[in-house]
Amino acid sequence: MVSPRSRRLPASSPTPSPRKSSWRPATKRPRSCRRSRRRAEVDPRGVVLVIDNYDSFTYNLVQYLGELGERVVVHRNNEITLGEVADLQPVAAVLSPGPGTPGDAGICKDLLLELGPTLPTLGVCLGHQCLGEAYGGQVRRAAQVMHGKVSRVHHREQSIFRGLPSPFTATRYHSLVVERDDLPADLEVTAWTEDGTVMGLRHRQHPLAGVQFHPEAILTEHGHQLLAHFLQDARAWRNTRATAGDPIAE
Repeated sequence: MVSPRSRRLPASSPTPSPRKSSWRPATKRPRSCRRSRRRAEVDPRGVVLVIDNYDSFTYNLVQYLGELGERVVVHRNNEITLGEVADLQPVAAVLSPGPGTPGDAGICKDLLLELGPTLPTLGVCLGHQCLGEAYGGQVRRAAQVMHGKVSRVHHREQSIFRGLPSPFTATRYHSLVVERDDLPADLEVTAWTEDGTVMGLRHRQHPLAGVQFHPEAILTEHGHQLLAHFLQDARAWRNTRATAGDPIAE
């Protein structure tokens, strides 16, 4: 997502990120959030890993996950390796919104390709675009820039959209979209706007999903429920795969 409202800091910059002060609506991060630049340790209770793509919306997602009872670990997209993700053994991963293109999203596409077959992952906005591009889709400029715009999102009540009304209202902050016309066979459109713009994706074999809109935005309806469905699906997948001996699911 290309946006004038945020700029990515270089990884080598000693200056603290200004997004720490833009955390909304609370004045401090929720207790359920733990951030560390050191090697992640396994939490026997299970954690949700959030990859921060240097965006002010990241901690809104963290707050929603905390309100759903999750223990959350946050790492920026260039401050954790695939090996450390595997060692963490998260219940699920969430790829946050962010500025730029999927090529600017650090570890995100590699995580989707290398760990995606066994790690349930939800991409939000830029994270959704990473899912599309990682598995062969095309990301292009949107016909209209949608920064802070509200749209009606339609779906077939599949996957994370089950039980939600169709359409429902969602908030959008993006100027890039996943192209629908040449979507690869591995990816399925799960939600769309009235003009046909892709608002949701899922992988047909792997536990991967994406939403172009922001479930954590205050004007998005049913955001908590959508995230709760993703977490339910993640745990069901984890329980199923644990019997097969997958390291990420043990």
